[in-house]
Amino acid sequence: MTSPSLPTIVIGAGAAGLAAARALIDAGVDTLVLEARARIGGRAWTVRHAGMPLDLGCGWLHSADRNPFRAIAEQQGFTLDPTAPTWDRQYGNLGFSQSDQAAFHRASEAFYARIEAAAAGNADAPASDYLEPGNRWNGLLDAVSTYINGVEFDRLSVVDYARYADTGVNWRVREGYGALIAAYGRDVPTRLDCHVRLVDHGGRDVRLETSQGVVVAQTVIVTVPPTLLATESIRFSPALPRKLGAAHNIALGVADKLLLAVEDPASLPRDAHLFGRTDRVGTGGYSLQPLGRPVIEGYFGGELAKALEQGGLPAFTAFALEELEGLFGADVLKGLSPIAATAWHGDPHSLGSYSQALPGHADERALLAEPIPERLYFAGEACSRHDFSTAHGAYRTGVAAAEALLADRSRSAASA
Repeated sequence: MTSPSLPTIVIGAGAAGLAAARALIDAGVDTLVLEARARIGGRAWTVRHAGMPLDLGCGWLHSADRNPFRAIAEQQGFTLDPTAPTWDRQYGNLGFSQSDQAAFHRASEAFYARIEAAAAGNADAPASDYLEPGNRWNGLLDAVSTYINGVEFDRLSVVDYARYADTGVNWRVREGYGALIAAYGRDVPTRLDCHVRLVDHGGRDVRLETSQGVVVAQTVIVTVPPTLLATESIRFSPALPRKLGAAHNIALGVADKLLLAVEDPASLPRDAHLFGRTDRVGTGGYSLQPLGRPVIEGYFGGELAKALEQGGLPAFTAFALEELEGLFGADVLKGLSPIAATAWHGDPHSLGSYSQALPGHADERALLAEPIPERLYFAGEACSRHDFSTAHGAYRTGVAAAEALLADRSRSAASA
């Protein structure tokens, strides 16, 4: 079955797709979003447990002082919490003395200074090249990279990393970041459970073959993660080999969450942070009772996250409990029970968590974002030069793609 032709189709109902669609609709352009999932929001996803909203996807409004979702949250009636994160402090100095924390911070500052200097000289090498050989903190530095980049340093472009723009202001949404993005897109016309398999842009119109039949549009904005392009989960005809190559090189790293319920909230501090271990790459980061809620949010990245995904919730739980027992002792385990664990690497609609450029390929974000004017436009956090790996970066690229489409359409109409 072929649907009547529409002016614009947006593929993907994450932050980028919803932002693009709303910009087009506000400009008076009929737009339909096609989403393969059974929900909107993409990698922003809030669930509820025991009445609590819990983010299984992105949870922090990074650069909140310039993040467009701050104003959107206020418009939608959501509650922003400006409590600063405690990522740089080990609660109670457990397993990580104050002097060792100071030494780690010095090693971290020196390492990132070397990265910045290398990037300034356009040395797009692996970040691992700038670790000090034999430094006792290299493992923990690499672990932190898996949390913030989704990969270990040997897979991280120095130039790409240095381009990331961060004001250091990090806030949370008490009702959930995923819930905020879902509310933002609530009124956007969307067809769920609709997997686009082929984008045929060789004819007068663009023809999309989907799991719900054929859809035809004048123009299409593609906002899916690059992993879906690289694996050809979505194919293009005619083929786009340069785009495909960029999708391979702007890969998605992996960062997963484990949520544990805390039976006795008085037994643990609120809004505190712990590293599970300080002597290895494969370790978890733990937020204790974030926003004062009786949960522990475990965070695991890179190769460790991929390995734990193979065993699902039991594997994440066993790993976390072993590390927490090493810090608190066996008594703490009695009051902890698993709620949920994510598996973004195995998620067929994302195949990862957020993007990083492989060494030597930082400039290919621009190629990933490059449009075919009046036919295909591309958006998503992986297309952002400075705000990649964030929901606000995705939002901005969605708006930019919509504005480029409208500008091209206006020029075409003026010259007709």
